[in-house]
Amino acid sequence: MLYSEVHGQKLSLLGFGAMRLPTKSDGSIDEATTKAMVDRAMAAGVNYYDTAYPYHGGLSEVVLANCLRDYPRESYFLADKYPGHQIAETYDPSEIFEDQLKKCGVEYFDYYLLHNVYEKSVEVYTDPKWGIIDYFKEQKRLGRIRHLGFSSHASVDCLRAFLDAFGSDMEFCQIQLNYLDWTLENARAKYELLTERGIPVWVMEPLRGGKLASLGIEDTAGLRALRPDESTAAWSFRFLQGLSNVAVVLSGMSAPDQLEDNLKTFASRDPLAEGERSLVLDIAESLKDAIPCTACRYCCDGCPAGLDIPMLLSVYNNIRYAPTTNTAMVIEALPPEKQPTACIGCGACSAVCPQKIDIPTHLREFSETLAKIPSWAEICRQRAEAAKKLKEQAKH
Repeated sequence: MLYSEVHGQKLSLLGFGAMRLPTKSDGSIDEATTKAMVDRAMAAGVNYYDTAYPYHGGLSEVVLANCLRDYPRESYFLADKYPGHQIAETYDPSEIFEDQLKKCGVEYFDYYLLHNVYEKSVEVYTDPKWGIIDYFKEQKRLGRIRHLGFSSHASVDCLRAFLDAFGSDMEFCQIQLNYLDWTLENARAKYELLTERGIPVWVMEPLRGGKLASLGIEDTAGLRALRPDESTAAWSFRFLQGLSNVAVVLSGMSAPDQLEDNLKTFASRDPLAEGERSLVLDIAESLKDAIPCTACRYCCDGCPAGLDIPMLLSVYNNIRYAPTTNTAMVIEALPPEKQPTACIGCGACSAVCPQKIDIPTHLREFSETLAKIPSWAEICRQRAEAAKKLKEQAKH
């Protein structure tokens, strides 16, 4: 097993993510399979385990704790997250934190994260009304949190602003990073910013929700020809092994065979050679089906609505690849007059676009697509209701 030396600790480069645990046909967590996978991971040297308050309807923490209960507390590192991105009046930091410690059966968290700091939630995390950051800094002082950090799907500008204000309090940052999002989500700029600030990077979504583990026949054959003994998924991890500031790569393994493949990959460090790296980045470009915006910004000067058209098209390119709430929330955080629905369809933008892009049509299609994606507020409402039901069931 490969390890990273971070904060004076030896962390396994492969982290066990508990967002996509094995499930049964009824959707409940398959605890027996999960326990077998955790036992196998521990035996192979995996010592970093990551969960969060909303995962699996609030049960991920409990199941992971049950799986780790037989092991000495000092033999593994446990990470959990505070759900400030889905804050509600009932989400008191101390109440949730105490509940998490109880559910996980521990007296402290090795690593604790502010969950999903982005354009909208950053206002919650930094609002004195909630006192979130001060509360968790105090928990760290008390030794109940050993290392404090945050996860983020934010833009580079939002990430930079948060680091300017609170970077001295953050010891690590978890971002979505893979060879597709290196350009699609501008992950390269985020990685470089964090590296410049001396903040180690934790990786989430290394396989883009499994999409990079299942490429087309032609792309798969091309990779197999160069590395016959490695899986398609391994290429994503080898890409990350070439980034020196990546300390932990979280993989949401849902089955034993996925774990075994990852253990094989993380048994040795074999980062992609330059030609191999160019190949996967070319594959990433072919996956995008992107609107060819070059961000020249000629379109912005004459837009009567004052829209940031290149930014909107960039987000739309991401959603065209995979329509997810995590991507759509970037638009949700914008004021209504800056969202794609504010486009009046005048065509002034298209008239000056060097790429001859039919911008009004794309913005209309973008708006129609967004209307079909559940908002983050709706997701949070559903999760809050599910958590409430679980608490009521537990009382009985």
